[in-house]
Amino acid sequence: MEIDIRHIAKLSRLRIDDSELSGYEKEMADIIAMVEAMPDISDELTVDPDNAMTLRSDEIEGKRIPRDEMLKNAPKTVAGCVVVPKTVE
Repeated sequence: MEIDIRHIAKLSRLRIDDSELSGYEKEMADIIAMVEAMPDISDELTVDPDNAMTLRSDEIEGKRIPRDEMLKNAPKTVAGCVVVPKTVE
């Protein structure tokens, strides 16, 4: 399988030196080989009633960052919102 690291880097907006390309190609090939070697999972959901999952509470931890401080990192903002390129016609 041919992996175009330059194209992936362009889509990711990453700058990769030519000297690093072969290393990234090998790493991507290893990742794809690992995923292809994974076993198929059956559609049946097996639940162990003796080991029920404990869900975490959905609470925000830590200090909150003010909106103005977050938006200063965005390339373009209008009326307190981040402007993104149109993707759907």
